[in-house]
Amino acid sequence: MNAENVAASERLVDAAYVRQGWQGRRAHELRLRTLLEQGKCPEEGWDESTIELLLHELAIMDSNNFLGNCGVGEREGRVASQLVARRHYRLIHGIGRSGDISAVQPKAAGSSLLNKLTNSLVLDIIRLAGVRTASSCFVVPMATGMSLTLCFLTLRHKRPQAKYILWPRIDQKSCFKSMITAGFEPVVIENTLEGDELRTDLKAVETQIQDLGADNILCVHSTTSCFAPRVPDRLEELAEICAKHDIPHVVNNAYGVQSSKCMHLIQQGARRGRIDAFVQSLDKNFMVPVGGAVIAGFSDSFVQEISKMYPGRASASPSLDVLITLLSLGTKGYQQLLKERKEMFYYLSSELKKLAEAYNERLMETPHNPISLAMSLRKLDEQSGTAVTQLGSMLFTRQVSGARVVPLSSLQTLSGYTFKGFMSHTNSYHCAYLNAASAIGMSQQDADVFLKRLDKCLKTLAKGKNDDKNTPIANEEIVSETEKCSTKAAEGNAKY
Repeated sequence: MNAENVAASERLVDAAYVRQGWQGRRAHELRLRTLLEQGKCPEEGWDESTIELLLHELAIMDSNNFLGNCGVGEREGRVASQLVARRHYRLIHGIGRSGDISAVQPKAAGSSLLNKLTNSLVLDIIRLAGVRTASSCFVVPMATGMSLTLCFLTLRHKRPQAKYILWPRIDQKSCFKSMITAGFEPVVIENTLEGDELRTDLKAVETQIQDLGADNILCVHSTTSCFAPRVPDRLEELAEICAKHDIPHVVNNAYGVQSSKCMHLIQQGARRGRIDAFVQSLDKNFMVPVGGAVIAGFSDSFVQEISKMYPGRASASPSLDVLITLLSLGTKGYQQLLKERKEMFYYLSSELKKLAEAYNERLMETPHNPISLAMSLRKLDEQSGTAVTQLGSMLFTRQVSGARVVPLSSLQTLSGYTFKGFMSHTNSYHCAYLNAASAIGMSQQDADVFLKRLDKCLKTLAKGKNDDKNTPIANEEIVSETEKCSTKAAEGNAKY
């Protein structure tokens, strides 16, 4: 409400009351002004009314919401369902233009402003999380795999004769397919076994560079966040190798923003050598719906080149989701989530180790992996050839999601490439195992329920019972388990 409207309101309501109401609104507007001036995530999270005020102000700046607007083009922000319109806060035009996803749309000043604000807030969080020298980033409405493909396609224009990508093996389909989709030939670098950990074979990387020729290599495609016993790549050493041979370096940092260790590796790699871009998922790091990623780097010009490679306009939904989330949390809220995640990692690690020992198994020693844990299933595998995969099935029917059971000698063919021991990141690991991860947003109740159900499954299998054909446990049993673990979690909150 502007000054003229305030003055008009005083004719209808006592002036003192109107001025008090105006001051209340001004408090909201001052938050908006600070956000627009600084472009940083607020320290304290905003209330919903302030966030919705911002979104409303942005929406009425788009042409589809102009009073009396007359659209005669093929793309005028028309929406048939009002439910859909409300779901998107009437921000219908999306982001970017046909030639650049980061460009401003003449018909959509509000959506363009939303896009710029989101990119600025996400960059602020990336720096806060540990990559302090990151210079630029943008949100792209694609998940991590396709976002990596976009980076590779951008590098193609810089290195037209290159056809190989050096890839320290990580058994995750989308990051492998990202290279194939871009039209390149992955050169798989097998990992070396150090104790329980699978680590980067730096000598093999150097050998491949010498054999193939640096000019024929598009980039090194490394990984930070991964399933144990695979641990983050030796990013600092890889970055130095890339700098020495003038080879680009793209990092798959899928869920690494939530880990100070992963972010430190990227920061140190950029300081000591070369990292051109690093890509992270929105849903895994910011707890928003699947469908978005952040491409970041240390060169404004290169990040801008990547954004220009995206063909056409793009959905604003991922940008809208992460903007709302970061404004709701503030930097304090997000830092608290990071702190709780790290505490939960130590809790899950301690409790899973106790459970493993109770069944003559062990928690794998993977100190370089800050998110994922692996528990051996050696005894279970010796007991029966199908017991390991049966455990995975039993956990799934008991509504345990996210746990991975990895048997020995699994074969998988992807785009003509056959991987032995697929999911274990190596041709032959020394035992079958189970994965569990402590990711952002996980609660002690989640951990306790998982451990209780895993314990029940292992007891059943130890007795030699085939429970795989049984029906899932009843909802009443699930609710009872959850309530009990909720009470235990509340009692343990003081400690963790």
